[in-house]
Amino acid sequence: MLPAATTEPPFSFAEGCLLLVDKPQGWTSFDVVNKLRWAIRKHLGVRKFKVGHAGTLDPMATGLLNICTGQWTKRLAELQGLDKSYTGTITLGATTASYDAEEPITATFPTAHITEAAILAAAEALTGDLQQLPPIFSAIKVDGQPLYKKARSGQEVLVQPRPVTVHSFRITRIAMPEVDFEISCSKGTYIRSLAHDLGKNLASGGYLTALRRTRVGPYPIENAWTVDQLLELLPPNGHG
Repeated sequence: MLPAATTEPPFSFAEGCLLLVDKPQGWTSFDVVNKLRWAIRKHLGVRKFKVGHAGTLDPMATGLLNICTGQWTKRLAELQGLDKSYTGTITLGATTASYDAEEPITATFPTAHITEAAILAAAEALTGDLQQLPPIFSAIKVDGQPLYKKARSGQEVLVQPRPVTVHSFRITRIAMPEVDFEISCSKGTYIRSLAHDLGKNLASGGYLTALRRTRVGPYPIENAWTVDQLLELLPPNGHG
């Protein structure tokens, strides 16, 4: 059982700690890691220091990113295996190659036939143990190369389905063509794929237009720090 993350300073950056970070929109997970690694190195006055994240968030997404420093990086795999929770928005009636708003719309579909009952039933059908097809625009590696690089270069991409578990898929608002949701799921679940599959199950299309990670295992977003807040705790040269 992992100990609770420290939510108040002082953080033991040198010895190793788990930082709960609220990732801003437009940043990659590696952007956050690199920014904090640079600041920690300057703060401690060292040339090298281990910092890593436990589970990628797409640039469009916001929310909880677990960052490990020092000795805590040995527990990255343990953290990556924890269940996760999300909130977000799916837009029905269209699809994109990436299954989200990062790529342009490739096709549009009718939505007049979609009822609230149908949406609830389609979400229910996407709960439990699933064989999920990841998006071709993903970081999954095939032959040593991420799928998104193959897709962008025009290579034919063959994606294999992967087993995931969706513990709950709750619809919280319907304002066509937008549908808001709350999802709890296992590691490796692509919310973008759930958005795509929801549209498909409704004989229409669907793509993800907003996503926020709200929980990783026992760690909630309410305990997270912004990048700027953490940087304020990391003055250079170890002083402050």
